[in-house]
Amino acid sequence: MSLKITNVKAILTAPAGIGLIVVKVETSDPGLYGLGCATYTQRLTPVKAAVEDYLKPLLIGRDPSRIEDIWHLCYLNSYWRNSGVLNNAISGVDMALWDILGKRANLPVYQLLGGRAREAAAVYRHADGRDPEEVLDNVLRLREEGYHYIRCQIGGYGGIGREPKKPQGALPGAYYDPDVYMLSVQKMFEHVRSRLGFELNLLHDIHERLHPIEAVRFAKSLEPYRLFFLEDPLAPDQIEWFRQIRAHAAVPIAMGELYNNPVEWKQLIAEQLIDFIRVHISQIGGLTPARKLAALCEAFSVRTAWHGPGDVSPVGHAANLHLDLVCHNFGIQEFSGFNDALREVFPGCPEVRNGYLYANDRPGFGIDIDETLAARYPCEPAVIQWTQARLPDGTLYPP
Repeated sequence: MSLKITNVKAILTAPAGIGLIVVKVETSDPGLYGLGCATYTQRLTPVKAAVEDYLKPLLIGRDPSRIEDIWHLCYLNSYWRNSGVLNNAISGVDMALWDILGKRANLPVYQLLGGRAREAAAVYRHADGRDPEEVLDNVLRLREEGYHYIRCQIGGYGGIGREPKKPQGALPGAYYDPDVYMLSVQKMFEHVRSRLGFELNLLHDIHERLHPIEAVRFAKSLEPYRLFFLEDPLAPDQIEWFRQIRAHAAVPIAMGELYNNPVEWKQLIAEQLIDFIRVHISQIGGLTPARKLAALCEAFSVRTAWHGPGDVSPVGHAANLHLDLVCHNFGIQEFSGFNDALREVFPGCPEVRNGYLYANDRPGFGIDIDETLAARYPCEPAVIQWTQARLPDGTLYPP
């Protein structure tokens, strides 16, 4: 009898205090199931509803090996497409189907995708601080732990935490001053490079916090510090401004954290206006579209740098890693690390050694979930504060 999908469910858990969503696709073969990441931390319950109220009844009884057909079925069935909620729901199913395929073949997913191009994936970690000296201390700590690529921030996104002067009656929010931010980052890199030289690869994330012309000027100002890349300088609706950055600054650009729609990246890749694509794989619909995106990037000499913060589940990190191992145009992998609770809830987590992330070579993605333990860490949806970013006069701006 042919294999069939018998159940699809979304599991919410927060072992590190960050809400995660993992989709479990069960089959007619007892004990054979797959896991996929559907984490959209800011909108947990809508993703769960999309998975269980809409995708589950659509998929029950279907052949889980027909991954390409199922992906397009899920994508087109809602008629309107490319929302963060729906793409994450599809991603959870899509990754789970690849996990099932690997388990049936008794092979890691990276073998199904063409085999290793490298033994492990170089990762970068984050070094923040309240002042340049604290940033340097954290860089040195990460260097001692074996990391060769480090992202440097000062005071979080939008720079140092000094409150700008606000008008009377200004609404609450995460206020920041773009000018203070830009100047503080330049001073930070000047301090770090003066102490370290150029032995480490350093990165920085603007997080779309600047007006386009400010991003052009800021990128130019960072040229002397030889960044590995400058991340997310512009919002998704400011694509045409990348030509200006490219014309004025010889700084590698990484882009894509907020992208959901191919229209947002096709032009940037085809015109070679960016150097790294760093989409959140579950936000674009999972492993199936991500491997196609990687192939498109390879044709235009753009490297991969998939989004890998704490709001990617260990299952999602494993999926990132399996793509990293096979893509010839791999560049770098963001990695947030796993605490003990995450490793306990998700047995089989990838392991980092001397700045490189290693897969465990078990079938599928090589990772599981202990649902009993996961239930001990419930998600508690709340109003998101940090995405309420405001300029000094109170204007809301991209977070």
